[in-house]
Amino acid sequence: MSQLPVVSSAPAPQVPAHLTESTHRYVESGLRGSANTVRAYAGDWKRFAAWCQVHQLGMLPAPVEAVAGFLTELADAGKKVATIERHAAAITKAHELAGLESPTADKKVKVLLKGIAREKKTRQKQAPAFTLDTFKRTIKSIDSQMPAGLRNRALLLLGFTGAFRRSELEALNIEDLAFDDEGLIISLQQSKTNQTGQAEEKAIFYSPDSALCPIRSLQAWLRVLGRTEGPVFVSLRKNNQVTTRRMTTKYINLIVQQYLGSPYTAHSLRASFVTVSKLNGADDSKVMNQTKHKTSAMIRRYTRLDNVRQHNSAKELGL
Repeated sequence: MSQLPVVSSAPAPQVPAHLTESTHRYVESGLRGSANTVRAYAGDWKRFAAWCQVHQLGMLPAPVEAVAGFLTELADAGKKVATIERHAAAITKAHELAGLESPTADKKVKVLLKGIAREKKTRQKQAPAFTLDTFKRTIKSIDSQMPAGLRNRALLLLGFTGAFRRSELEALNIEDLAFDDEGLIISLQQSKTNQTGQAEEKAIFYSPDSALCPIRSLQAWLRVLGRTEGPVFVSLRKNNQVTTRRMTTKYINLIVQQYLGSPYTAHSLRASFVTVSKLNGADDSKVMNQTKHKTSAMIRRYTRLDNVRQHNSAKELGL
């Protein structure tokens, strides 16, 4: 396909009509080279334009968020680094020929492309991230009339909003939970990056949608447990009878796959927190304040984040 299709008959309001109408012709002319390159770039531009139309986003000029979301979706779909970079190049060329600043020049997009390349080259089997819309639909589809549904809904919501590792969810105790009017503070006694047991906290916030609220979901599950100490997430017998046996990391992984699908793992909860937060504009220090990566202590030292609720991307997930 050598022609770049016109996706929308109405020009973007911020671009002169004559410029928008001739953009596709200019793009085709500007993409002269090998026939394969022309066809590939034309197909890449068509795919991006269609994606923007579906998501009701402008394509000329395209907002940075649209480009980041589109490239991320390609990466999550398993596209090769070269394919993703070629799509970005087609977007760049289209904007250049239209006399517009390309969103691909933005630092966010450059960092995103660098991260995609690094992860795909060094961590091919990394757990994929899911989209927020997919996660919302999954949570709302869970039958919470039975203990298993209540537990699993609380597990998924807490794992995502808290950017938990599966080992941290396994080790979580009721004594680690501190509820108040602002939300929930969870104290981690030990984690992968906190082997010495130093004080470490995560903040969980209320969602206006009770069906997606990690705190209300967790409280509903705690009422089923009916106790004030011991493991938060435990196994159930076949008749939905609650036990005192701490849920294993293996079973936590199976629950994630049961609801989200086999490509995902428990680590997808953590990876998706990072992805959604970054796409929503959170800076690294906010993300690290929740994920507790090994450099988070250094970040807090330089920015003086004494309160875990300050500068925290868990407020910005959109649940």
